[in-house]
Amino acid sequence: MARTKEFDPDAALRSALDLFWRKGYEATSIQDLVEHLGIGRASIYATFGTKHELYLRALDRYCEEMAGRNAYTLAPAGPALPAVRELVRSFAEDALTDPDRKGCFVTNTAVECLPHDELAGKRVDIGLNGLESAIAGTLIRAHDQGELRADKDPQALARFLVTLIQGIRVIAKRPDRQRLRDAVDQALSLLD
Repeated sequence: MARTKEFDPDAALRSALDLFWRKGYEATSIQDLVEHLGIGRASIYATFGTKHELYLRALDRYCEEMAGRNAYTLAPAGPALPAVRELVRSFAEDALTDPDRKGCFVTNTAVECLPHDELAGKRVDIGLNGLESAIAGTLIRAHDQGELRADKDPQALARFLVTLIQGIRVIAKRPDRQRLRDAVDQALSLLD
């Protein structure tokens, strides 16, 4: 008879995500995972596969969670530009108020694992492309509603804002509120 799992795999995945996000892939050992998740090494392997497979699943979860958050922020009916401004400002505020100074899990993965880890690279692309697409869609809506000037390119602006957001998450590892506020204000002035 097969044994039933004595832990919640979903909660364990979320816990692994938090650990990898704080420490990074290389600095997180299997023993760290055993201790942090409170489950045995064999259970980790049986449920999630290798450390790398667990890392990729954690990164997938992060991308899903962020996509949901971004969609929620950008979804309100009515004027679209305030939603874009709110999203960018929320990334800056989250980065400044994070006591662990974790940054962005996608950006951290890009810095640590690319270009040598193609599977992680695909997830980085998914995360960045998803954010870009969500912002571009909202900027297109702003364009169609007459909020965004006709000479503004929604796709190019979305690419720029994604790059800014990722930079914010890196810079905030050593936070300087004025530097980030100035950068955000300058970037958002492009929407005027």
